Amino acid sequence: MPVKAAVKEKKGDKNLKSKSPAEFFQDNKGIAGFENAGKSLYTTLREFIENSLDSAESIGVLPDVSIAVEEVTLTEYENLIGLKAHIRKDSALYADVETKAEMTKRIAQEARKAAAAVKVAASNKRGGGASGGGSSGGSGGGSGKKSFFRITVKDNGKGMEHGDIPNMLGRVLSGTKYGVRQTRGKFGLGSKMALIWSKQTTGLPIKIMSAQPKQKFRSQYVLDIDIERNEPNVHAEDKTPNPDAWHGAELSVIIEGNWTAYRSKVLSYLRQLAIVTPYAQFHFRYVAADDRAGKGNKGNVTALFRRRTEVMPSPPTTTKHHPSAAKENQLLIKDLLSSTREKTLQGFLHKEFTSINREHAGRLVVELGKGFDAGMAPRDVSETQGTRIQQLLSYARFAEPDGGCLSPAGEYNLRLGKP
Repeated sequence: MPVKAAVKEKKGDKNLKSKSPAEFFQDNKGIAGFENAGKSLYTTLREFIENSLDSAESIGVLPDVSIAVEEVTLTEYENLIGLKAHIRKDSALYADVETKAEMTKRIAQEARKAAAAVKVAASNKRGGGASGGGSSGGSGGGSGKKSFFRITVKDNGKGMEHGDIPNMLGRVLSGTKYGVRQTRGKFGLGSKMALIWSKQTTGLPIKIMSAQPKQKFRSQYVLDIDIERNEPNVHAEDKTPNPDAWHGAELSVIIEGNWTAYRSKVLSYLRQLAIVTPYAQFHFRYVAADDRAGKGNKGNVTALFRRRTEVMPSPPTTTKHHPSAAKENQLLIKDLLSSTREKTLQGFLHKEFTSINREHAGRLVVELGKGFDAGMAPRDVSETQGTRIQQLLSYARFAEPDGGCLSPAGEYNLRLGKP
């Protein structure tokens, strides 16, 4: 009976791993402005608000954005994640409980500081001199406790297609703003980073309500991100009636934050935003936990930034690449050749680039030289030929683009926006 030789497969390096885009940005949060609790609150607000502005402007509607920051108590947060109040059994286990050794050490330190202060005072009295810089009397470091906030932003924009919502908000690097035109966001990252931060600091999902113009229902979703797979994880999905024909989106997420440190930055950002977008209206409110409990709180903030004009800048249009872009991006030609729907090389040059009319495209094909033909299919262009096209477009002369992909605020709006 023949003996089958055992074939030992060579195994790769066990340390070799790959990460999803969501995992990468979770590990490198600072790239997207999520470096700490305070900045993360500020960045979340900015991302949601600027998405709202883009959404309203894309359909020519004067933006009306409502922004709410509500403090969430630890008890409320624990109820949301399903934890019940816990009575401590062993107080010595907790960092906020002072042990006998720590108390003895603290008392000794306080006694030494008091003795030193008496000595300095006596010395100053004898010498009549001013005291040197002493202790400030407080560390200002805070208790180290986490603070949680519910961020809610609602707009009157174009809303989102019901079936697209999971990918638009639950998949990193997925979005509708890819293209050659001016937008406040482009990479499909900002709002997803808020979800990643929420999942990392609270474990709670985002709530979404959305409706498109003339849509008879409102889309309702509760979802988060499967970070390892970079996929949306839908907890709940529903369609509810839309009797008042509302359109837009409302996003609500609970995150760890620091309002005290970033209060002035948030309000300053809103004031500056009102200057550069005087055609938009912003309703802002901050609600402290004590106020929500009916105890009242002087720290509450309510602000209305009224629109000062109903004249909006012309919306930016999606344009094509200018041929000179090939000089900076050697992969551009390859990418466009693989994705074009044009049947001929001349049509490819004319349709995929701005500032190239059909006659100009024909002259460029002739200039490319041997091996090129105006009627050849883009898919038949070899890698070497693609490099030749890239080289020609880098050095040929072309007219300037028309600038339709930009939407300048304009002198009129900027003057109105000045406080």
